Amino acid sequence: MIGILKKRADFELFKSIVVLMDQKKHLNLEGIIKILSIRASMNIGLSRELKVVFPNITPVPRPLVELPENIDPNWLAGFTTAEGCFFVDIKKSLSHKSGVQISLLFQIVQHSRDTLLFNLIQKYLGYGKIYTEKNIVKFIVTRFLDLDLKIIPLFEKYPIQGVKSLDYVDFCKVAALMKENCHKTKEGLEQIRDIKSGMNTKRNYG
Repeated sequence: MIGILKKRADFELFKSIVVLMDQKKHLNLEGIIKILSIRASMNIGLSRELKVVFPNITPVPRPLVELPENIDPNWLAGFTTAEGCFFVDIKKSLSHKSGVQISLLFQIVQHSRDTLLFNLIQKYLGYGKIYTEKNIVKFIVTRFLDLDLKIIPLFEKYPIQGVKSLDYVDFCKVAALMKENCHKTKEGLEQIRDIKSGMNTKRNYG
C-alpha cells in the first residue's frame, strides 16, 4: 500500500540499513556513519542527541517515488483503511429548528510531502477539497450529495477492511437517517447521537 506514498522512500532506506547490518557493518565506525547518513534522510531525520554526537553527518539522497498516472480504487480503499476517517459531527446551531446541526465528514490525512498524491486523488474522484496545515495534508469531503452518491457507493464496491469498516457502517447508517430527514426529529437525533457515541476512538471492542 505504501508503494506510491513518499513513505516508500523511507522503506527503501530502511531496507538498505538492514542490508548493512546483515553485513555486520554496524560493528565499526565507518559502517555506523553510513547508517546514520541513511537514517538522517528517513522520516524526521536524526534526533537532537545524535546530531550532537555526530555533527558532520551528510544525509544520503532520498529515493524517488513516482506517482501513477491514475489511482487504483483498490489501493484507495486500502489507504483509507489505514489513514482515513468517517466522522459524524453534532453541534449546536441557532439556524436549525432542532437547535442542532448534523454533518458528515470523510477525510484522509498524510504528511504534506504527499500533497501531489492527494491532488491526484482529488482529480481521480472529481470532488472534495484539499487542506494543508504545517506538515499535514488532508483530503476532505463534507458535501452530503458527494458522500451519499459517491463516497458510500465507492466503498460499497471497494470495501474498507478491519475495524475501520465498523465506522464506515455506522457512517452509512447516519447518512441513511439524514437522507430520510430523521435528523430533524427528536427520535432520529437521539439515534444519531447513539451511533456517534460508539464510533472511532469511542468504540468499545470488548
